Amino acid sequence: MPAPATKHLEKLIAQREKSRGLLIAFEGPDGSGKTTQRKLLKRWLESQDHQVVSTRWASSALVKPLLKVRKKIRTLSTEEYSLLHAVDFRHRVETSILPALWAGKTVLADRYLFTALARDAARGLDLDWLLNAYSPLLWPDLVLYFSMTPEDSRRRLASSRAPHFYEAGQDVTGIEDPLASYSRFIDRVVKEYNNLSVVFQFVTVDAGEAVYRQHTQVREFVQQAEKRPWPTFSGDAVREWLTKSNIQAG
Repeated sequence: MPAPATKHLEKLIAQREKSRGLLIAFEGPDGSGKTTQRKLLKRWLESQDHQVVSTRWASSALVKPLLKVRKKIRTLSTEEYSLLHAVDFRHRVETSILPALWAGKTVLADRYLFTALARDAARGLDLDWLLNAYSPLLWPDLVLYFSMTPEDSRRRLASSRAPHFYEAGQDVTGIEDPLASYSRFIDRVVKEYNNLSVVFQFVTVDAGEAVYRQHTQVREFVQQAEKRPWPTFSGDAVREWLTKSNIQAG
């Protein structure tokens, strides 16, 4: 990209830094209550006159139908599973997340990049390979990690339903019983999550706390949150989106 064009994009990003929205990611094992807290936070933020957009994992209209079919017939290799989710993620970043942030809206992501890093690393994929698959990276301003033990995740999930094939990690464990497979797989996932929590400085919420106490904590964390400067953390992702979107003015 010619230098003048790069400088123009950097100027646009710098001008937008104060007015752009906050990106908040909700992460944690299945059954940790992150979806409940995301919904409660959305309701509260809207009561405070914030414009809020929610986005859920693997929900891109472009990729979701293909993922659904391939999961149903269980034909996805570990790498294909990861790459299809990466395409889904990129599509949502470019068509939903970044446009909302650029317009000054708060974006609540029910699972984000770290879901892929935890689950796919638990499947044996290399972290550097995963980060490259998801590049250029748009980093959230705040990651709320709903921490719980593998045993509690299994217990909560089992109380309502049996896990699906890939959710249970049966593609890598080879265990026929979904709950038995989930028990082994979620142990790996939680270990990866805990490592990511340290490396990427997640804000931890105890998933065992009462819902109202969690919500109080979440509100406090959001009120204290500071933006991660786009030029430093997410410059490549935002520049690429601006170029594709042909946005010329702030």
